Amino acid sequence: MSIVDNKELRADLAEKVDVDLQPTKERIMDPLSYGASFLGGCVSIGTFSMGASLIGLLTVLQAVIAMIIGCVVIAVALVFIGNCGHKYGITYSTQLRSTFGTAGVKVPGFMRAVPAIIWFGFQSWVGAEAINSCFKILFGISNLPVVFILFTILQVALGIKGFKEIKWMENFSCIFIIAILIYMLYIVNVNFAGEIHGVFSNITGSWGMPFWAATTSFLGIYATMIINASDYARNLQHKVGPTHTGIIYTVAILPVTLFMGLIGLLVTAATGNSDPVAVFSTTMNNTFLTVLTLAFIAFAQVTTNVLNNIVPPAYVLMDTFHLKWSWSTIIVGALSICSFPWRLVTSDSAVGLSLFTKIYSAFLGPIFAVMVVDYYFLRKQQIDVNTLYDKEGVFKGVNWAGIIAILVGAACSLLVVDISWYVSLIPSGLVYYLLMKNMKSVKKFRTGTIFEEKE
Repeated sequence: MSIVDNKELRADLAEKVDVDLQPTKERIMDPLSYGASFLGGCVSIGTFSMGASLIGLLTVLQAVIAMIIGCVVIAVALVFIGNCGHKYGITYSTQLRSTFGTAGVKVPGFMRAVPAIIWFGFQSWVGAEAINSCFKILFGISNLPVVFILFTILQVALGIKGFKEIKWMENFSCIFIIAILIYMLYIVNVNFAGEIHGVFSNITGSWGMPFWAATTSFLGIYATMIINASDYARNLQHKVGPTHTGIIYTVAILPVTLFMGLIGLLVTAATGNSDPVAVFSTTMNNTFLTVLTLAFIAFAQVTTNVLNNIVPPAYVLMDTFHLKWSWSTIIVGALSICSFPWRLVTSDSAVGLSLFTKIYSAFLGPIFAVMVVDYYFLRKQQIDVNTLYDKEGVFKGVNWAGIIAILVGAACSLLVVDISWYVSLIPSGLVYYLLMKNMKSVKKFRTGTIFEEKE
């Protein structure tokens, strides 16, 4: 079969596909805007918590190196997955159809959506705490549940506006974000230098399993973002190549992760509290600087949630239930409230969040592996886009090779949960390759692959 680099849907198919799920025609992000969006989108309180979880396990140097390794792996993985969306302008949920089938995409789709919704709720609650603390300091009023609901509604409203609004918000915020992160790290070192030295003076650390588990924790925060990289890359200008894109990811993700992770590590070591709102609202002596820092914490949740935790699950809901974009984002917001985030945000939640990250990484790593094998090894980066959108075509139904592969990979990685993402890659990728080659029931899914000629 001849594979044609189709970038436009046939008219008969386009009429049946929601405009938000069709291949992107207008590439609205240049390299600067794209880098700014990732910089803003990676200011995650989850990174703060991952840093806090390393107390007693690693030295500061080891923690920094673990963060760097995690970020480099993230950047490379984003390039691998995002290349398809960048080339063809398709969404993550559409990209999955060649690997899992039009019905089978629900499995990896919801595996991606659930962690995003939980992180959305968690980070919204942290942001609401920061806003509520500002109100209490400035006006003497406090009503956290109401602030949380209104803050969630604000983020959903921004999500409904789509990538054009996200682009300008991230462009505006990136310089402010870096400046505040530098300031926060400075304040931590000035206010808690003695306590920090006392804690780390007796820690020898490890270059063994705790170290590699730490890289998994930091990688895991973005494991959700990795597999839906096409949702972002489809908006990047065509002229930007893979190498340039990888540099953009690294430059955007690395400094933010280092700042947030180190702040979490050092603050928690000094105070014993991994809740950034509680720490920064009580340890500063300057009201203006306290309010500014808390406002930054709240703003950071908006930039992260809109890009990473609203857009991806909204696309999944659109594709699965044939909903409009606005309704999908509203449902994501409602589900985030139902995740009871106030139970996750406690002074001792850092270790639990680290374990949660490693567990869902055990399922997202296999999805990454089978997507890479399918696109690069079996299809040689060539896809007929029309076949992806034809729900009665060759990809109709469930590709059990993909489903079985991710389950095998997840089972293997859960045996070594501390490095779950890494462990899952080879088993799931190898199983997918062998099943696609030999499994009779997936014959039609071989269309367009290196195995088609052998039929």
